[in-house]
Amino acid sequence: MTIRSVRGVHDILPAEASVWQRLERVARRVFEAYGYREIRLPMFERTELFARAIGEVTDIVQKEMYTFEDRSGESLTLRPEITASLLRAYIEHGMHVQPKPVRLYAFGPVFRHERPQAGRYRQFHQIDAEALGDDHPAVDAEVIAMLVEFFRQLGLADRLALEINSLGDAACRPGFRERLAAYLRQHAAELCEECRERTERNPLRVLDCKRAECRPVLDRAPSLPDHLCAACAENFGRVRAHLDAMGIRYSINPRLVRGLDYYVRTAFEVTTTELGAQNALAGGGRYDGLIALLGGTQDAATGFAIGMERVVLLLAGEAQPVRPAALVIPIGERALERLLPIVRDVRARGVGIDVGYGDRKLRAELQRANKLGVEHTVIVGDAELDREEAIIREMKSGQQRTVPLAALAADLVALGGQA
Repeated sequence: MTIRSVRGVHDILPAEASVWQRLERVARRVFEAYGYREIRLPMFERTELFARAIGEVTDIVQKEMYTFEDRSGESLTLRPEITASLLRAYIEHGMHVQPKPVRLYAFGPVFRHERPQAGRYRQFHQIDAEALGDDHPAVDAEVIAMLVEFFRQLGLADRLALEINSLGDAACRPGFRERLAAYLRQHAAELCEECRERTERNPLRVLDCKRAECRPVLDRAPSLPDHLCAACAENFGRVRAHLDAMGIRYSINPRLVRGLDYYVRTAFEVTTTELGAQNALAGGGRYDGLIALLGGTQDAATGFAIGMERVVLLLAGEAQPVRPAALVIPIGERALERLLPIVRDVRARGVGIDVGYGDRKLRAELQRANKLGVEHTVIVGDAELDREEAIIREMKSGQQRTVPLAALAADLVALGGQA
């Protein structure tokens, strides 16, 4: 029986890899221009880390985490997000003593046992960036600006929308939560079952509901920005002022929330209308209480995560297959031995070259060149060896020219520059 991949995971095939590589390349270029440094993190951690960071009563911890016992009986979990792992490393390695803010970014797979659908997998990939140790509202604005610049350099800026909100803090959010819960209880009969459950457990999460039958109630619900204390209102105004100064377009979405208590003040999302229900490409915000909750210092923190699969879906038409600059075709063992050192030299200069191994007929190798999509072939047989030359053939036109074998490496490097 053929073994197939596990439901909810996917292979990234060579034809798609160029888009993934571009995402990572642009992220590194943009983030490092803003002073961020890459950190590489393990894919599994002690279960306690995620239970404490995400919250034991959340759906992620209760229903979605891949948790197992290792041979020593310790409970371990495949990471369902990157932020908790990054903060654990920040605390463990004493990075809090470095100049603030400490700016870090990471790539990698994360794992959640969710119902697979377009843009949602059980193993998916995130780009994560965090600024740690500084609570100035300009840091929030700068983090958002960096995210916007990432999407601008991908050519997606006109297809996306930036939404922001303020979640308040410990001074004003508890009162809002009580008012919201009271309102939702009054309209419980008009809400879905999940919203009714969340009303008692975490009423802010009800505002996330996407079900059409719940929207009329939620559209009339109390608004967080209307219930901010003076300090939070001033902070939100300063964040917006910094965004305005940088010319960053945004809209205020009073329904944009985060469900956990350590999230405070600024929250933001980048959304699209092109992916159906999975409309958020990136999301983030300020979470000043989390580092202390994990046993670290009372450091402020803000950051975001980007869902790579969803961005790739928007860039699907840009996948570019990687083709070699040329196919080198030796005819016979003698030609192969002469050409292999030349090919090695050209590859060492970063030019992609494919090579035959001397045991196929010329016609078969030319057919292979067409399937590979190469624009040029290099043909060398005994006659060419005797003349110390090679034939370079342009596949599309069929035109051929001869070059000295001594100059072949330079010619192939030049062809690589044209590709």
